[in-house]
Amino acid sequence: MNSNTVNPAGNNEDEQIDKKELSRVALASLIGTFIEFYDYFIYGAAAALIFPHLFFSDMPPTVATIVSFATLGVAFVTRPIGAVIFGHFGDTIGRKAMLLASITIMGGATVVIGLLPGYETIGIAAPILLVIIRLIQGLAVGGEWGGATTMMIEYAPAHRRGFYGTFVQLGNVLGVLISTMAFALASSLPSEMFLSWGWRVPFLASIFLMLIGIFIRLKIKEPPMFRKMAKDREKNKLPIVQVFKKFPKQIFLSAGLRVSESVVGYLVISYVLQYCTSRFGMHSNTVLIGVMLAACSGLIAFPLWGLLADKIGRRSVFLIGSIGSCLLAYPFYWLIDSGQLWGIYLGLILAYSFVIGSMYSIEPCYLSELFSTEVRYTGVSVGSQLAGIFGGFTPAVATALVAWADGQFWPIAIMIIVSGLITALCALGAGETLGRDLNSSMIPSDKPSSRSKSMLLKTR
Repeated sequence: MNSNTVNPAGNNEDEQIDKKELSRVALASLIGTFIEFYDYFIYGAAAALIFPHLFFSDMPPTVATIVSFATLGVAFVTRPIGAVIFGHFGDTIGRKAMLLASITIMGGATVVIGLLPGYETIGIAAPILLVIIRLIQGLAVGGEWGGATTMMIEYAPAHRRGFYGTFVQLGNVLGVLISTMAFALASSLPSEMFLSWGWRVPFLASIFLMLIGIFIRLKIKEPPMFRKMAKDREKNKLPIVQVFKKFPKQIFLSAGLRVSESVVGYLVISYVLQYCTSRFGMHSNTVLIGVMLAACSGLIAFPLWGLLADKIGRRSVFLIGSIGSCLLAYPFYWLIDSGQLWGIYLGLILAYSFVIGSMYSIEPCYLSELFSTEVRYTGVSVGSQLAGIFGGFTPAVATALVAWADGQFWPIAIMIIVSGLITALCALGAGETLGRDLNSSMIPSDKPSSRSKSMLLKTR
C-alpha cells in the first residue's frame, strides 16, 4: 500500500484515499462545528448579558433572563426537522451539497442577528424576528453535525475512527475559544458602547468564517463508500422511513448518548457565565477566561479520548464519562458555588475536559457505527438532534431551578446526575461498536464481525 494513501473502514483494498484528501475532509468537518459553536456561544453570551436588556426590556430581570435563554433553546425545536430534511438529501443527493447549504444558512442567520434592531426601536417585532431567525438557524444546524460526522467517519481508517472523529468535535473547542475571545474583547468596551453596538461585532464577523467554510467544503469529494452505495441503491427510498424501520432502537439510543454531555456542555459555556456574574458580581470577562481555559484543555483531552476509544472501545469510554459525571456533579457544584476564582476555573476545566470530553469527543464514531451507509446521515442527524432539546433549554431550566432554590446551585448537581444516568443506560443498550463494518446494510451485531476484525488487523 502506498504510504500516501489510507484504506477507509470497510472499503476494498483498491478503494484507497489519499492522505491529503483525508486531511481536507478533516478540516472541512471541523470548520462546520467550529462555526456552529462560535455562533452558539456568542448567542449564549449575548442571551446572558445583552438580550434581556435589548429585546426583553419590558420584563422583570429574572423573567427576562429566562425568556432570553428560552430563545437560545427554541432553535433546538427545529433541529430535528432540519435533521430529517438535510439527512434525506444527504443520503440521496450527497453529503457535500448539504454541508455547503447548512454552513451558508448557519452563518447567514448569525450575521442577520447582529443587524437586528432592539425592542426600543421596533417594539415587539424585535423578539419575534429574533425567534424566527433562531428557528431558521436551528434547521441548518440540525443537518450540519450529522453531515460533518458522516463525512469524516466514512473517510477515516477503520482503526482510527475514534481519533479522526475528534476532529469534528475539536470545532467545538475552537468555536468556544475564538468566540469567547471575540466576546471578551467586545465586552471590554465601555458599557454604553458594548450595549449599543459592541456586542454586534462578533455576530457580524461570522460572515468571514462562513466564506472560509464554503471555500474549504467546495474542495472535498463524496466518500467512496457513499458513491458505491448510490450506484447500487434502489430508487425512491425515503431515508427517514428506512432508518426508523431498520434502526428504531439506535435512533433513541443515539439521543440518549448525547443527553449528559449536552446538559453539562450548555451549563459550562452559557449558564455558568450568567450565574457567576449575577450571584457573585464578577465581571463577564473574568468568567469568560475560565471558559477559554476549559476550551484549551479540550484541545489536548479530545484527541486523547479518541485514541483511548480506538483501544478499549466506545462504550467503555462513554461509561467512564457518564458515570464520572454523576460522581463529579456535587464537586462541580461546590467548586462553582464557592465563589472563588480558582474553584470556578477548576470546575469548568474538569467539566469540559473530562465529563464533556470523554463523551462528546467520540460521538462521531460511536453514533456513525450504529447506522448503515444508506441512512447514516439521517440516523446520526435525527438521533443527535433529538437530544439537543435537553441541552438547548438547560440554561433556561437551570435559571428557573436556581431561582426556585433561592439562588442555590444544588439543583444543577441533580440535573447532572440524572442526565449522566440516562446516558450510561443508553451506552449499555447501544453495546460496543469498535470494528464494525460501515458498508454493512444490516443491523450490526453487538460484536464485530470476522470481516471487520480482519480489516482492523490489516489497517493496523
